[in-house]
Amino acid sequence: MSLRSSIRLSLKRPVHSLCVQDTDICLDAYGCAPENCQFFTVTCTPGVTVCPHSPALGVNSKEKEMTVTHWPLSESIDVLVKMVAPSTALDGDKIEISYHQLEKKDPVATAVLYLTGIVISLDVDTYHRGYVDVARDKWAKKNWVWGPNGWGAILLVNCNPPNLGRLSDSTTTTTVFLPEEVKSLSPMMLTVRGPSDVLERYRLILHTSAEEAEKARVYRPRIDNSDAYEMLLGPAQPSYTFAVLEGNFKETFYVEAVEFPSANFSGLISYSVSLIEKSQDPSVPETVVYKETVVFRVAPCIFTPSTQVPLEVYLCRELQVQGFADAVTELSEKSESQVATVYEDPNRLGRWLQDEVAFCYTQAPHKTVPLALDTPRILKPEDFPMKYSLSPEIGYMIHDTQDHNVASLDSIGNLVVSPPVKVVGKEYPLGRILLGSSFYPSKQGRNMSKALRDFLYAQQVQAPLELFSDWLMAGHPDEFMCFIPTEVKSKSDKDFRLLLASPSACYRLFQEKMDEGFGDTQLFEEVQDEQLLSNGKEAYTIAQLLANEELKMQNDYVEKCINLNRTLLKQELGLVEQDIIDVPQLFCLEQLTNTPSSQQTDKLFARPYFPNMLQMVVMGKYLGIPKPFGPQIRGKCCLEQRICQLLEPLGLKCTFIADFDCYLTEVGDFCACANVRRVPFDFKWWQMVP
Repeated sequence: MSLRSSIRLSLKRPVHSLCVQDTDICLDAYGCAPENCQFFTVTCTPGVTVCPHSPALGVNSKEKEMTVTHWPLSESIDVLVKMVAPSTALDGDKIEISYHQLEKKDPVATAVLYLTGIVISLDVDTYHRGYVDVARDKWAKKNWVWGPNGWGAILLVNCNPPNLGRLSDSTTTTTVFLPEEVKSLSPMMLTVRGPSDVLERYRLILHTSAEEAEKARVYRPRIDNSDAYEMLLGPAQPSYTFAVLEGNFKETFYVEAVEFPSANFSGLISYSVSLIEKSQDPSVPETVVYKETVVFRVAPCIFTPSTQVPLEVYLCRELQVQGFADAVTELSEKSESQVATVYEDPNRLGRWLQDEVAFCYTQAPHKTVPLALDTPRILKPEDFPMKYSLSPEIGYMIHDTQDHNVASLDSIGNLVVSPPVKVVGKEYPLGRILLGSSFYPSKQGRNMSKALRDFLYAQQVQAPLELFSDWLMAGHPDEFMCFIPTEVKSKSDKDFRLLLASPSACYRLFQEKMDEGFGDTQLFEEVQDEQLLSNGKEAYTIAQLLANEELKMQNDYVEKCINLNRTLLKQELGLVEQDIIDVPQLFCLEQLTNTPSSQQTDKLFARPYFPNMLQMVVMGKYLGIPKPFGPQIRGKCCLEQRICQLLEPLGLKCTFIADFDCYLTEVGDFCACANVRRVPFDFKWWQMVP
């Protein structure tokens, strides 16, 4: 808030006032006007501009200011004063208001105001230029506006893993920043100029609210050490009083957020600088003379869809999935992306990697920070393996979950991100987050925890959409859907396709092969008998599968669940049927696995009958697809042939990865043993309107 002060003039003695540059002072020209005076004139020194303003007449322009020299006292005219430069000395500028009568040439009386002009300016990157700029519009500084013509400074969250690359002295609130870390901080510059003997009479305070002080920290470099920074504002420290001000003061502070927006935090943080006039009498309180405010918005956490270009793939290289790791490494070489290795407890087989960790990013005009968001199902912090495997430039944050079961919707793996879409005139330039949920309350229903769900909604820029996925064993949408990029645009001008699992498409394919005389061809022909036995599977023929009424009934149920989501996705993402590809896939219903018998229910959940081709690794145009081990027709798997027929005309290259045990044992799929970090969107989030 910029305080506009009002000054009452006096004919008996000069009035003295402090004036901050670019702020208005309103002079009361009427309170001391002699009787029988009809008009007044105003003169001032060059460092001052005076603009009489009449709301009734609409006079407030340079033209009127120059041409009108006599102002009638009969009108309600405000005299607005503004300093254009700081004064060189105490009372260095002056304004005279002279009162006149019509019949007299000389003024009847004159009121004198002595002004001392100073500069106090708190500045940030208001206009998203990547550097601090001086915004003359003080209203813009304190108001954050979305959109392509919007404005407002932005803060990045400190996403550094604890104890990695940062040294702190808890006794002196001093922090040592690495040079790369400093680039993530948002600068905030304070400028003070004016006569020294005037500023000694005042205190200058930098402050925020106690609540906002918990969300961010303000640092200043220490003079004695170029790498050390002193925390001025932060938790339990919402204000800082500067030492006695000298004539010229200019310093840059550095600000970081420590928390992303959430249900209890809008993401807006304001900082103010207040000039306080010291009281000369202990019985009289001090007075606020001037206050200026800037506002930051904490940059959201942004998730990337599988259609974005891959940068780096993280792989679990345990022996059980070595064949998968080798295949994905080959795909990464073709897509020119890097490979990073994550080693984990072999008992978990690395399946946590995709289910519990999501790669995303946070962005300000001056820096983009890649981020791994972890929702671990393990309880001890020292057991979090991901933070020790990340490339140095990648941040790491933990968002605790409530449900530590393996088969859980309460994890960051329970989301899919759509490519950018436009729906009935509403644009989603960063896509939409698609969350799995139960859709209706029931004793057996599973949902994402409120804390994690609220966190995703609070980011604002990717408009979460909830899908019905609780019918699945793991309950994650990626078990029945996947987005792939393509240079072949659809009729609706989409440069991507949505793949949906389709039991009916699978039954149609098997019926075609049955009609062609291949009814005796077996599923899982390439799988060893002991593998089938350990996984509870049998090598049925096409004819036997088509005749299995129980399996058909189960897949009819699955089809209904998928079609419910199909309709919702078409409505909420602006898709048409030509944007969707049906992938042949069968499911079977079973009780939850990895759940204690005391927690088991009668409800059955769907899991893939053969390896789930929807859970593919998308590396640009190169797709790593779980090998389905379908019926071999003339030496080729008919399921593989069909998916190649569907995807290769779109310019995509299909690689089928075989490891039957890792597909079907326990929960999930070994494609969960890989996670891909992708290129951020070109679109800047602050240019959209949520």
